[in-house]
Amino acid sequence: MLVVNLQALHDGPVGTDGELPADDPLFEDVPARLAGTVAVSGLLAMSGRGHHFWRGELRAVVSTECRRCLEPLKVPLRQPVEALFCIDREVEDDPSVYPVDERATEIDLRPAVREELILAVPQFSLCRPDCRGLCPGCGANLNAGPCTCRAEPDPRWGELLAQWPHDPET
Repeated sequence: MLVVNLQALHDGPVGTDGELPADDPLFEDVPARLAGTVAVSGLLAMSGRGHHFWRGELRAVVSTECRRCLEPLKVPLRQPVEALFCIDREVEDDPSVYPVDERATEIDLRPAVREELILAVPQFSLCRPDCRGLCPGCGANLNAGPCTCRAEPDPRWGELLAQWPHDPET
C-alpha cells in the first residue's frame, strides 16, 4: 500500500509495504533498466500538524553493463528512504520535502520511491573490481585473456625510442 489514507494515520503509524512493476509508468523516464519489481517497505507516521514522516526501504535489481568490459550484469539495490510530506507552504521550495495539498485525503509515496530509486542507481558499475576491460586496439575482452594485437608505441615517445639503444619491440 503506497497510497495512504490520512484518516488511517490518526490511529498511529501505517505500514507501507508494496511492489511496483518495472513497467509502471512511474519509472517511464528513469535512466535505468529495472530487472524486476521494486519492493518497498516502511512506516508512515504523523510528525506534527500537517507533517507526515515516512521511513522505509526500497529493493530492486537494475540491468546494466560493466563500465570497462561492457558485459551485461545485474546490480541489486537496497536503499533506505526517508521523506517528509508537508502541507506547509513555506517548505515548497525545499527539494527534500514533498508538498501535500491541505485538502488532500491521502499521501502517495510513489514519487518519493521514484526519486530515491534514481539516486540509488550507481553511475558506473563493474562486473568485478579487477575488471581488465577491452583492448583499445581490437576491442577484445581482456578478462578472457590477452588479445592478439600488437600494442603500437605511443607516437609521443617516438623521438626518445629512436635514441634508445635497444630494440623497441622487446
